Amino acid sequence: MFRQTKSWLGLTPFTLFVAIFLLWPTLSVFRSALQPVEGSSKPAMLEAISGQYLSAILYSVRLSAITAGLGAVIGTLVAISAVSLNQFKGLRNALVGYSAVAANLGGIPLAFAFVASLGMQGLYTKLLSVIGINLTDLGFKISDFSGIVIVYLYFQIPLMTLVMLPAVDGLKATLKEAAASVGATPRQYWRSIGVPLLSPSLLGGFLLLFANAFSAYATAFALSAGSSKLVSVQIRFYLQGNTITGKSNLGYALAAWMIVVMVLAMSGYLGLRRRSERWRR
Repeated sequence: MFRQTKSWLGLTPFTLFVAIFLLWPTLSVFRSALQPVEGSSKPAMLEAISGQYLSAILYSVRLSAITAGLGAVIGTLVAISAVSLNQFKGLRNALVGYSAVAANLGGIPLAFAFVASLGMQGLYTKLLSVIGINLTDLGFKISDFSGIVIVYLYFQIPLMTLVMLPAVDGLKATLKEAAASVGATPRQYWRSIGVPLLSPSLLGGFLLLFANAFSAYATAFALSAGSSKLVSVQIRFYLQGNTITGKSNLGYALAAWMIVVMVLAMSGYLGLRRRSERWRR
C-alpha cells in the first residue's frame, strides 16, 4: 500500500503542471467563450460558427484534411520502403533520423527556408524562370493555400513515416509467404492482407496529422505575414487586443472550437492506435 502511494506521489508534479498550464487555461477559455457577445443573447461560441469566423474554421479544416491525406499516403509509402531497406541498416537509420528531425521542424526557420526557395525571389523560382516556367504566372504563391500545403507536407510526411514504421515492421513475413504460397501476387497481398491490417494505424496517423496541421501557427503566420485565413492566425488578432468593440470574447470562442476539434481528433487517434497494437502483440 505504501509503495503504491509512493508511485502516485511521483505523478504529483506532472499533475500539478497539467492542471495549472492546461486544465485551468482551458476552463478559462471556455468560460469566456460561453459569455454572450455584446448586443446579442447567444454565446460567443455560436457567433464563432457563423460568417467570416466559420469560414476561417472551414479553411483550417480543409487545409488540415488535405495535408493529412497527402501526408498519410506518401508517409506510409516511405515507411514501407524503409522497412524493405532492412538489409541496408545505414540507409534506413539515415531515413529515420531525417524523419525525426523534419517532423519537428517548423515555425519561422521552416517558413524562411521555403520563402528563400519558392518565394517571389527564391532560388528555385529564379531557376524555373530561366527555363521559361514562371510560378507567378501559374498563380502560385508560397503564402497562398497551395503554398502552405507544400510547406506543411515537409513535416507531415516524416511524421507519418515515424507513425507507420512500427506498424509496417509488425507485419509478419510469414503472412506474405503464406499469401505467396497460395498464388497471391504482391498487389493482392497488400489489398487483402496488408492494407486491412494497417488500416487502424493509417486512420490513426491521418487524425494525428490532421491535429498537427490544425494546431500549427508560426509557419503559416510567417509565410503570410499574418494575413492567413487560418483560425490559429485569426486568434492572434484578438490576443493582440485588436478586437471589435463588444466582441473581445470571440477570440476565446475560436480557441474553444480549436480545442474541441483537437480533442476529437486526438481521441480518435488514441483509440485507433490501441486497436492497431492488438494484432501486433
